[in-house]
Amino acid sequence: MASKKAAESTLYHLSPQGFWKKFREVVAVNPEISTGLPIASVNRRPQPASRPELYSTPATKASDPAQNPYWKRDVRRAYPQLSVVTQSELSSFLIEHSGAQTISAPTPDSSDVPTALQPKLDLSEAITTITSVRKVYSDSKLPPVLPVPYKRWIPEQAPDAPHDEHAYFPMSLYR
Repeated sequence: MASKKAAESTLYHLSPQGFWKKFREVVAVNPEISTGLPIASVNRRPQPASRPELYSTPATKASDPAQNPYWKRDVRRAYPQLSVVTQSELSSFLIEHSGAQTISAPTPDSSDVPTALQPKLDLSEAITTITSVRKVYSDSKLPPVLPVPYKRWIPEQAPDAPHDEHAYFPMSLYR
């Protein structure tokens, strides 16, 4: 004869006591089923809140008030700093970096003397001097374009829509 094996509902789970036990026996469809609430002392090792030591926040530079002033922590006033480049500075940068950069090996008797500053040019003059020396863009070396997630539309003439031969403005179709 086979014995019926079932899990003990009160072994690992909480069970109601007193009035609520009687209430559950009357109201529940199956009062023998488990409540599903595990007993903390059986299922959790270590049990919650059972450790004797207290947590202490580690000391850092941020926890020292003398080394952590408010103005460094105030992110509301951390505005982006503007950087301004004038046209004369830009023209000098363009002329300086337009040619091939070659650096000669230092010699023992030479001293590091900076080269003479070039005269300040207008931006349009700087661009014309750079483009007159060598061609910046060609058919093989095109200027950069913005990346777009879609194909650029190139209009192509489509067959005309039917219209009167004497129409003043016939419709032109493109695809």
